Parts: sequence; C-alpha cells; structure tokens
Amino acid sequence: MIAYALAILFLVLFGRNVRRDRRRFSNAVLLGLAVAFLALGLLGELDRLPPVVLDAVAVLTPFAALPAALAVAVCLLANGVVMARHEGTRLANLLSLGAGLALLGVIALLLTAARVDSRPLHVVAGAVLLPAGYLAFLLLCFLGYSWLYGRLPVRRDADFLVVLGAGLVDGDQVPPLLGARLDRAFDLAAAQQARGRPPVLVVSGGKGDDERCSEASAMADYLIARGVPADRIRLEDRSRNTAENMEFSAAVMAAERERYRCVVVTNDFHVLRTALITRRAGVPGQVTGAPTAAYYWPSAVLREFVAVLVSYPVHNVCAILLLALLGGAAGWQG
Repeated sequence: MIAYALAILFLVLFGRNVRRDRRRFSNAVLLGLAVAFLALGLLGELDRLPPVVLDAVAVLTPFAALPAALAVAVCLLANGVVMARHEGTRLANLLSLGAGLALLGVIALLLTAARVDSRPLHVVAGAVLLPAGYLAFLLLCFLGYSWLYGRLPVRRDADFLVVLGAGLVDGDQVPPLLGARLDRAFDLAAAQQARGRPPVLVVSGGKGDDERCSEASAMADYLIARGVPADRIRLEDRSRNTAENMEFSAAVMAAERERYRCVVVTNDFHVLRTALITRRAGVPGQVTGAPTAAYYWPSAVLREFVAVLVSYPVHNVCAILLLALLGGAAGWQG
C-alpha cells in the first residue's frame, strides 16, 4: 500500500512539474520513481499467489533476467559494429559498442562473485552493482521521458521555427540526418501557414573546418529548393554546438521580435537535451524531433544521455560515490 501511495505522490509531482515547465530532467526522474514504486506495489501482490506459483516466479525470474541482459549487450555490440562501418570509428560512434562491453563486464563480475567465495571480489561487485543500477535507472528515465516529451503537443503557433544544424557531407551537402530536420520544419511551417500564421525559419549552424560553407547556408539552400521564400528564412551561422545554437538563435529572434515564441526542430534522439539547453538559455519555446535512422539511434541516445549526466556533475558524482561505498560495504559484510 505504501508503494502505491508513493507512486501516486510522484505521479502528482510529475504532472505538476510538467505543467509548470516540461523542459526539466527532474520530470524524467519523477516519472521513473512513480513507475518504480508502482512496480514494487505490483510485486507485493505476488504474495497473494499460491505458493507453488510464487516459488516458480522466484526461480524463473533470475533465469529470465540474465538472458535479457545478455541480449541487450549483444544488440549493443552489434550496433557498435554497424555504427563503425557506416559512420566511422570516432569515439561518439562507438558508445553502443562500449556500453555492450561494459554490460558484459558487469554480468561476468556478478556471476563470478556469486560463485567464488572471495570477500574482495564481493566488495568490488557490490561497489559496481549499485552505481550500475543507478545509471541504468537514469537511462530508463531518460528514454521514457524523451519518448513522452517528443509526443507532447505544442499548444500554440510559433513565431519562429529554429532548425539546429548538423555536419555537412562533401563540404556543402545536407546529409539525411539534417535533411530530416529540415523536412520536419518544412511540414510544421506549411501546417501553420495553412492556419494563416506563417512562421519565420531560423537555420542555425556555423562552418566546420572541413566544410566549404556554413551549415546555415546549406540549410537555407535546401529549404529554398523546397519552395520556402528566402525572405522567410534567417541565418545564424556562428554556432558550433547546441548551446551556441540556442544562444545565437535567440539573439536573431529577439532582434526581430521582442516577445516571441518558437519551436526548435532537431532529431528525436536530441529532443530532451535540447529542451534542457533551451530552458537554461531562457528561450521561450518547446522542441520537436524528426525521425532518425534505426542503426544510428542507440549510439546517439547514449551520447545524449552521457551529455545530460555531465551537465549535472556534482549530483551524479556524489550519488555514484555514495552508492559505490554502500555497495562495497554490503559486499564486505556479505
């Protein structure tokens, strides 16, 4: 009963916070806590099952959990290989491969600690297990709320649609990833124009060292080729990352309209982190996502998750260290 009460409490807090500002990572954590306590409450209902069924569940659950974890690890490893072949061997493209190896390492450590009577090994296993559980919980919160945030409707028409840049190919060509963002912005602009309020499109992205023109210039050419009038497009061509995208685009919008509302367009894996950055920059607007190729999504999501973790360094470092100490102490006692 207590678990259900806590689930309702966290769900109410989640709803209140989303109503105030949906662009907070605390919303993801509150939603995750509500789901976790609901699951605990449902697990408590198992006591009502016949003893034979309860014993079967207790025996089968660990056997089901291990293959599931191994399957996730194998899928991550396979995706890492695919990413390396399609996108190259940059560190950002190898995150799914690294996550798969790390998961296999944790599984091997826990299985070994369960079979070997070694106090130091139990300490290490305990010190790894709790931080790993913490990171897994946050990742599930991130995934769940990213999915939900991307489906929350934007309530009002926007004065501006801001399209975030991505790297160009062959120095000046829009790749599929960026093209998906521009196509999404084009569709949003067309739908709003049909309602009688055509927005201004702000294309945001500077010039990389290996590019012949700025991302903003290539994006503007892409939209003009699709039929968007040039006078409905504004270029922000200085930014080098998402934070600068928002900072410099905000200046472009504020210079044209003092009180404005905007919608920021990026890819679906990038939506939640962009929303957090948009809030921190004080930009009055929400974020929407364009679809991403399936093979690209796991590594991209892990990259976004790591970036969100790094943006809260004190909280996460303290939590991981505390959990490692508690887990190590439990392993020593065990």
